[in-house]
Amino acid sequence: MSPALAQEPPTAAEIDWRPRAQLPSDVAQRLPSFCAGGYLPSTPGDNASGAAGSMESQPLTASGLEARYEIDSELFLEGDVRIQQGPFTVTGAQARYSQASGEVAIQGPLTSRGDGFLLTGDRASYNANTGYLDIRSATFLLHGAEMRGAADELVRTADNIVRVEQGELTTCAPGQNDWSIVASDIKLDQGEGVGTAKHMRLRVKDVPVFYWPYLSFPIDERRKSGFLYPAFGSSSAGSGGFLSVPYYLNLGPNYDATVTPQFINGRGLFTEMEGRYLSQYGQSELQFGYAGNDQAYADNEPGADGERWGVDFSTQATFNEYWIGYGDYSAVSDNDYLSDLNRSLSISQATHLQRRGGVRYLGENQQLDAYLSGYQTISDFIAEADRPYSQLPNIQYRGVGDLGPVTLGLDSQYTFFYRDNDTLTGLEQANGHRLRAIPELALPLRSVWGYVRPSVAVDYTRYSLEDYGLGDGDFDRSVPVAEWDSGLYFDRRSTLFDVPYAQTLEPRLYYAWADAKANQSRIPDFDTALRPFSFDELFRRNRFYGGDRVGDTNKLAMAVTSRFYDLVTGLERASVSLGQVQYFEDREVTLAGEGASDRSDSPLAGEMVLRPIAGLEIRTSGLWDPETSKTEQSRSQLVFHSEEYRYLASVGHSYRRNEFEQTDIGGVVPVTDRVSLIGRWAYDSQLDRTVGSLAGLEYNNCCWSVQLVHQNYLTDEQQLENRVLFRVELKGLGGSGGSSEEISEAIVGFDERERRRFGER
Repeated sequence: MSPALAQEPPTAAEIDWRPRAQLPSDVAQRLPSFCAGGYLPSTPGDNASGAAGSMESQPLTASGLEARYEIDSELFLEGDVRIQQGPFTVTGAQARYSQASGEVAIQGPLTSRGDGFLLTGDRASYNANTGYLDIRSATFLLHGAEMRGAADELVRTADNIVRVEQGELTTCAPGQNDWSIVASDIKLDQGEGVGTAKHMRLRVKDVPVFYWPYLSFPIDERRKSGFLYPAFGSSSAGSGGFLSVPYYLNLGPNYDATVTPQFINGRGLFTEMEGRYLSQYGQSELQFGYAGNDQAYADNEPGADGERWGVDFSTQATFNEYWIGYGDYSAVSDNDYLSDLNRSLSISQATHLQRRGGVRYLGENQQLDAYLSGYQTISDFIAEADRPYSQLPNIQYRGVGDLGPVTLGLDSQYTFFYRDNDTLTGLEQANGHRLRAIPELALPLRSVWGYVRPSVAVDYTRYSLEDYGLGDGDFDRSVPVAEWDSGLYFDRRSTLFDVPYAQTLEPRLYYAWADAKANQSRIPDFDTALRPFSFDELFRRNRFYGGDRVGDTNKLAMAVTSRFYDLVTGLERASVSLGQVQYFEDREVTLAGEGASDRSDSPLAGEMVLRPIAGLEIRTSGLWDPETSKTEQSRSQLVFHSEEYRYLASVGHSYRRNEFEQTDIGGVVPVTDRVSLIGRWAYDSQLDRTVGSLAGLEYNNCCWSVQLVHQNYLTDEQQLENRVLFRVELKGLGGSGGSSEEISEAIVGFDERERRRFGER
């Protein structure tokens, strides 16, 4: 055969590559749909990764079809040559072994296997004493990182250290060079999980698009200091385009940091930092953002100097099986910081930033929670009288003990409330102490057919107030309470469409009586609000939450729940609940004029959950008033995802009579195995306008992906802000941009889809 017709030997990647149809079923099932195949080592056990061990301590074995041996000098092998030392093997056409030096000269075409790698080449030299391997015209494959490449010369200098001279590498499938790194010198350290490249060029479809004189990148899941990929995008709130270049600092096994300098058009230089620390007790995280001279802000805010900052700190520590500590502190320089600049702080668009720190004890029959908390209000639309109080401190204790057939419980709370009330008058000016204790005596009775729990209690509250303008600030309130909670449990078995199922019928009867004084208007409102009525409220004694109002009540709640269980899978396929309250007395206690009523019955409250097939869930809840024959409020949502989360869909509708009505639709629909459409739309019928939308495109293949979306959202000023979000990810080298987090907040199930996108579980 002439040289022109000679067939090129397969590369390392081609040797171990298998189309999807040839992969074992368990491997193929873990492969994303957009991957055409995967790597499968020829020899069992060769897919291991990690250190290979010291070569000089292991014997060298060699074989071939023909052998010639010079005693105490040299061994010559020819034909199907195989040399092995520990986990390292090499096969070739010829080999010459020098016993004195330990050098082996191998003529190819050759292949070499070790723990987690495969190499091929024209010729090679190997030192049995040091493990040094030098291959010319080489190709390589790292199984753990699924990284392949080629080089003029490839040198294995030590266990797990590979140097690539004048080479290139990629994580794309054989024959698919969508992207690759080309460099004069590449070092792959499997022991440390790090790759470095000098004079690196990033090529897309063989076209150079990026140059960097030196680059460090991970080749497995371990963390490594170095530049991450730049991020860029556009936002109408941020005055247009931005560009950021994050740098990751792997400072130690248990702490790291990321510094992200970025330039924002119209605002100048803005820097964000994130630090994480993991101790034997728990994890702490600090996030900080700083702009020294935000020119756009200074121009729009008279008197502002343009210096802006934001900080968020959180920590949690577990001291033992009973005690934990926690803390969370957030602060910003101005009310517009989050909407204008924030990209990394773990704070959503909020009106109040909470600062809280404390300890918690969780015992078998008791719980203690003691903390300090405060707030920063960051909305221009919150009146001084509506700003929350700091709690300095708040101490809560709950405990229960058995006294024969009865139980004695205590629910208690002490709080000192403080707020700067210098500009306020009347009750809104008050600060002070509040002690609340609810001792309860109950007789719980349970059986397989149901339960009964009668109880009596006293709801006691003591106040000691400062700046109280209505007389003596020391007073108390005692409210006797009686409750009866009971339920029955019935079940039957049948079949539906040849599927066996169990149906339950669970009627529940709940009675509550509280002899609270109607006039509690002399008590300040530190932390109290009227609970919105729903199905769960049927079984709550107090229609207020917080401690400053105790609702007078004399009511009987009747409800029934029915559940359907699939006996083959054990899943709850459906649940339906319906209930109503009958009132025997008018309710007179109010808070800010709300909470009183003379109706003898409540609206009908209902909930329904359906899971007819895997991946589909339909939820609906609402209130229907029999007096007006109208729906008072409702919330319905349909959520669907396919088995591998390729398809996502959600439809929601929220309604409150005479207040608002909103509809939202979102989803991800694959057009092909690799291209998907992403979208969400929210519409307010009362405002007759769109209040939020997101539309974009996602492309995936087995070695890279890209997301490009346009988003708008309604601000406090009822204006739609617009931004363009972009993310590109090169498998094995990380990604840039920040679209995924925004999409996850908008579309139910997208975060799970992201975890599965490259076969993660």
